[in-house]
Amino acid sequence: MQGLLRHYNPVTAVFVVLSLTALAVSGMRPVFVCNEVITRFIRDGVMVLALIIPITAGMGLNFAIVVGAICAQVGLILAVDYQLGGLESLALIMIVGVALSILLGYLIGLCLNRARGREMITTILIGFLATSMYQLIFMVGYGTIITPRNPEMMLSRGVGIRNMVDLDRFRNLLDSIWVLRFGEIEVPLFMLLVVCFMALGVNYILHTRLGRHFSAVGFSGNRVEALGLDPRLIRIKAIILSTVIACLGHIIFIQNIGMLNVYTAHLNTDIFSCAALLAGGATVTRAKVRHALFGIVLFHTLFVVSPQAGQNLFGNPALGEYFRSFVAYGTIAVALVLNAKNSDKLPRGPWK
Repeated sequence: MQGLLRHYNPVTAVFVVLSLTALAVSGMRPVFVCNEVITRFIRDGVMVLALIIPITAGMGLNFAIVVGAICAQVGLILAVDYQLGGLESLALIMIVGVALSILLGYLIGLCLNRARGREMITTILIGFLATSMYQLIFMVGYGTIITPRNPEMMLSRGVGIRNMVDLDRFRNLLDSIWVLRFGEIEVPLFMLLVVCFMALGVNYILHTRLGRHFSAVGFSGNRVEALGLDPRLIRIKAIILSTVIACLGHIIFIQNIGMLNVYTAHLNTDIFSCAALLAGGATVTRAKVRHALFGIVLFHTLFVVSPQAGQNLFGNPALGEYFRSFVAYGTIAVALVLNAKNSDKLPRGPWK
């Protein structure tokens, strides 16, 4: 009994109750819900995994994974501009995105080392700043400072990229590999294995020497410094890995959607990813791969069924849409309140 109480998480319990209730009220077919959850699990799974390493390193929820998403979009925009397509071009997009993620992740890590104990609010502000700079470059700089090669993606005035860019050369490029069907349930097995491989990769990193360094810094930066290690460098490595994983996750997301909303596609990736992780039982000081995988299923089950539940209960599906946003932000707020004591214990040392 004590073991069950120790692992009991009220946020997860609330999500389980809400998901089951909304599923029952919606009247949606389980097969349809299953297919939608599988699609969303593949689409968003890697992005949620990007949050685990910074939490292990004692930095809380990394809302700056938005920067990794922006790096992915930059690679995709360049590919469309040069009219590239196919798996080889997708690999090139990953190389460009990862290179940018490493550079920007290093800069974010430097900023967070100077904001010790205030990492979460700092990453929120970094996300807003990165979004503004990104939008300025592609709304004003493209066509003035940067010469476009593909006029079809430009606005009629010749300055700025269109809001929506068709990714027909990349749409479902990975999702169509090795698809299995079990009756009416469709399973993109290759992409499911990719998400599982990334999950195993994150779990492997956490059990390596570097992963133990992350845990040690999250527990006490002073003790790590006493062992001759540089906690600043370890934290920077954690943010770089998180940004790179987020970049790869967003590439998977965009090729699944098949359309790029240039200026807003990356928005809320941080909020929904954090909410999914917390729904799975993680906290701002402790997160495991199992929390991410379970949270994605639980969170997106509620996302799929809530509009129809709102329609059946109140005759208005928009109420379900509003409820989804409320749940996303409410989950983070409740988790922060429930873990206030733990967040106050985040290590702070003279090496700040």
